[in-house]
Amino acid sequence: MILVNGEVVDQIPVNDRGFQYGDGLFETIEIFEGRPVFLEHHLQRLRTGCSSLKIPFFSDKQLTDDIHRVSHQAKHAVLKIIVTRGIGGRGYRQPKVLQATRVVSLHPFPDYPFNFPNQGINTRFCTTRLGLNPSIAGIKHLNRLEQVMARSEWDDLEIQEGIMLDITDNVIEGTMANLMYVKNDTVYTDKLQFAGVKGVMREVLKNLIADHHLTLVEHSYRKEALLAAEEVFVCNSIIGIWPIKKIDDVNFSVGKITSQLQKWLTQLKEKAHLND
Repeated sequence: MILVNGEVVDQIPVNDRGFQYGDGLFETIEIFEGRPVFLEHHLQRLRTGCSSLKIPFFSDKQLTDDIHRVSHQAKHAVLKIIVTRGIGGRGYRQPKVLQATRVVSLHPFPDYPFNFPNQGINTRFCTTRLGLNPSIAGIKHLNRLEQVMARSEWDDLEIQEGIMLDITDNVIEGTMANLMYVKNDTVYTDKLQFAGVKGVMREVLKNLIADHHLTLVEHSYRKEALLAAEEVFVCNSIIGIWPIKKIDDVNFSVGKITSQLQKWLTQLKEKAHLND
């Protein structure tokens, strides 16, 4: 089912600014037994993004009603929310009166191999670079050409993810996931101050790390620091945590901290499910 502004349709007007300019945001949410996982985290990020882009946000009830209608019978699926600035004329200037468009749709859960979370994945560095723009860094906006171009760099089925650097050679994230590494029992990740997406799973893991008294350092770092790490993993709201076992020709082991974070994440999701 697809809902557009609460109506069961599968089209939007061609003059919608999301189509014309990528003028909007999106969220991708895991649905488990009819319930959206970490929903409040996603809604909060959507509110924050709308505020940053000055897009009027709907009432939470409108959006949660749409989510329930689309997903309440789903066993395990992916829910996507798209919010655009709505319909506008030709040109970048936005209408004086804005009426945002919201799209809520349900999709099959990806059929990922079962061994990725346990044995890890193979990755590569991408040549496509991320530009720097602090005013929209961290936001999950609809302009994703950098990620699209980076993902087009390989079709080798043995490579599961690409690692992206910015134009100043700092390591930022994967094409579809945030990136963290471990060295001397400390977890490191980029600040995402100038580029990248502040993923919901990244925020969940930051909280778990703090709750269990581990150390997290957000900093800028280069390839050399990443390749010297003891553990590396990627994370997002759909895959959870995938350890990285290989970056180009450099091998890594699935480490104790990565495995522990996976266990804590599973426990958190189970606890949230029981309390719903």
